[in-house]
Amino acid sequence: MTELELKNLVLRIQNMQAEFQTTEVKRAEKAVPDKLYDTLSSFSNQNDGGVIVFGLYEEQNFTVTGVNDVQALQKKVMEQCNQMEPPVRAVFTAAEIDGKYVVAAEIPPVDITERPCFYLAKGRIKGSYIRVGDADIPMTEYEVYSYEAYRKKYQDDIRPIERAEMTSLNSGKLDGYLSRLKEGKPNLSMLEDSQIMELMSIIKGGKPTLAAEMLFGLYPQAFLPQLSIIAVCVPGTEIGNTNTDGTRFVDNKRIEGTIPEMLDGAMSFVNVNTRSRTVIDKNGNRSDISDYPMKAVREIILNALVHRDYSFHTEGMPIQLTIFQDRLEVTNPGGLYGRITVDTLCKVQPDTRNPVLATALELLKITENRYSGIPTIRREMSERGLPAPVFENSRGEFKVKLYKNAAENSETGDRTTAILDFCRTPRSRQELSEFLGIASTTYAIKTYIQPLIDKGLIQLSNPSAPGSRSQKFFTAKKD
Repeated sequence: MTELELKNLVLRIQNMQAEFQTTEVKRAEKAVPDKLYDTLSSFSNQNDGGVIVFGLYEEQNFTVTGVNDVQALQKKVMEQCNQMEPPVRAVFTAAEIDGKYVVAAEIPPVDITERPCFYLAKGRIKGSYIRVGDADIPMTEYEVYSYEAYRKKYQDDIRPIERAEMTSLNSGKLDGYLSRLKEGKPNLSMLEDSQIMELMSIIKGGKPTLAAEMLFGLYPQAFLPQLSIIAVCVPGTEIGNTNTDGTRFVDNKRIEGTIPEMLDGAMSFVNVNTRSRTVIDKNGNRSDISDYPMKAVREIILNALVHRDYSFHTEGMPIQLTIFQDRLEVTNPGGLYGRITVDTLCKVQPDTRNPVLATALELLKITENRYSGIPTIRREMSERGLPAPVFENSRGEFKVKLYKNAAENSETGDRTTAILDFCRTPRSRQELSEFLGIASTTYAIKTYIQPLIDKGLIQLSNPSAPGSRSQKFFTAKKD
């Protein structure tokens, strides 16, 4: 950093009256703060590093108060830098502003293989910090573990499940997998099946591995009860929104089984709880268009199942699939793995957190394992004219959001008019569901018809028994 860059940084801080993700302000007019280790750690643990600016007083609108002894300040800061592991190598710059000296200590990022950088006196678990906005927050035990897992290349997908026996696996599926493994591999085919299973991490120490249970288990959740998908459909745009009758979820399901079974179950849930409208082109050809491209939805769910963290730390955290009125979200435990970031998705080849699972699913024709998932999601959304997918990597989780066409919100009035026109003849639940292009009659009635009933625009043929199977819905007559 040059003197001019430091002066510009101070001016920016004063103009915005704020610290930043990569900037921390310390007064240090008379003495260096005794506690710098939290900021030294957090800046070292983020890819862009950070800058500590000494000589500004935050509580007085970031006024320049200056540093009395620049040399002494640098010495004392370096003393604290040397108490970090690995040691922090700060780079100092001083600049004179209004006759007073301001000093910047640039904190370079530590390579990911050496993270987390932590304060030796507090130890790795309690002395590691992460920057969140303008605050230094202690890392969770899982965040510390995630760096260690990458550095030491832990393979949690092949850890043995001690309570499990080979009888817990579907022998037919396992035999089919072993047959595929042997195809075109004469050397492998010469081995006994038990040897192949050890080599390919199906068993370890005589016990089925996590990968084996998640691929071939008769009921994996008997040993790993939370390695499932919690799927909910929300009657609004935020968790906590309710229907007029107080119902928080239009649909709510725990999806269990092997990875292929959970993938199928999740896709069925999405199909039931999203709309599908019929479009007829100028040539009279009919096609059904769903709220979201199902290829994109499949890739998101599959990626979550394959690339989630399967460590002990996240074993109690299921994948979350949430369908809101305006979007679909999938959240999986474990942030992006290794060096990959949201900005570099599709631009660099990522590290694989669960290589055995990924390779086995490729052999089973469930996934291509060619890093094509994210490009497929983006392409499918673009071809449908829908907003680009949103990827969020936060503390210990990765989330993907798909939004419906933003223009759909403006169609609410047209849809209401269409429903009222359709209901001039009394209609059943099934007729309304088909008219709206929604597979779930419950979702169709609660989301689109009930609000019109509440407004007095739609009436019931049998109001004393709202849940009657023979109930009809018709447009209220105007006075």
